[in-house]
Amino acid sequence: MQDIVMLVQDPAAWVALVTLVVMEVVLGIDNLIFISILTNKLPVEHRDKARKVGISLALIMRLALLGTVAWIVQLTTPVFEAFGHGFSWKDMILIAGGLFLVWKATKEIHHSVDPEDHNEDFIASSATTGFAAAIGQILLLDLVFSVDSIITAVGMTPHLPIMVIAVIAAVTVMLVAATPLANFIEKNPTIVMLALAFLLMIGTTLIADGMGFHVPKGYVYAAMAFSALVEVLNMFARNARMRKKVSGH
Repeated sequence: MQDIVMLVQDPAAWVALVTLVVMEVVLGIDNLIFISILTNKLPVEHRDKARKVGISLALIMRLALLGTVAWIVQLTTPVFEAFGHGFSWKDMILIAGGLFLVWKATKEIHHSVDPEDHNEDFIASSATTGFAAAIGQILLLDLVFSVDSIITAVGMTPHLPIMVIAVIAAVTVMLVAATPLANFIEKNPTIVMLALAFLLMIGTTLIADGMGFHVPKGYVYAAMAFSALVEVLNMFARNARMRKKVSGH
């Protein structure tokens, strides 16, 4: 209790908290795009529930991981060396997560380009199997992002309560934003392809990080923001042309 009082009175602790919350929210964008695309493949009546259950379980998993923060920090210790780079468990987790994300985004792009080909559909036709598969994949990818963000958070503050508050705040934002973002993506087909391209880029970045080639996150998010801005301008232009066409008749 005394430690918490000291944290409340420490200005540096507040700065660390705000910084961590912003970082967790920004990192959550990747997860949110993935969750939106994945749950939109489910029947309409299961989508909202899948988002809430998936994000809630992800919160529980992140809090549990914070409880083992001392062990997670040790994941950065090299386990073996190859191609002149020492690979740690963190590197292998990032590479595995990146490969999964690249595979997932590629499969989705294939189904978007060729919607008639259902032979390789990775979401089962039954609602129950699809729901379970979606939750499992949400947790799998969240595990990858959680390990990365927790190791980053430890480098910013040694105080576990600050990390816990930041994680809860970020996941709360995800819960609020998940459904509106998913609905927006579903209503705009071009946004779907852009979101899949984002996932492909994020997956490639994770693989590069795991291989020892660090790509500054600022560059990645700046590219995503610029692409999103261009697409928004395209949407405005399309709507303007449609209104002009309608008024012309």
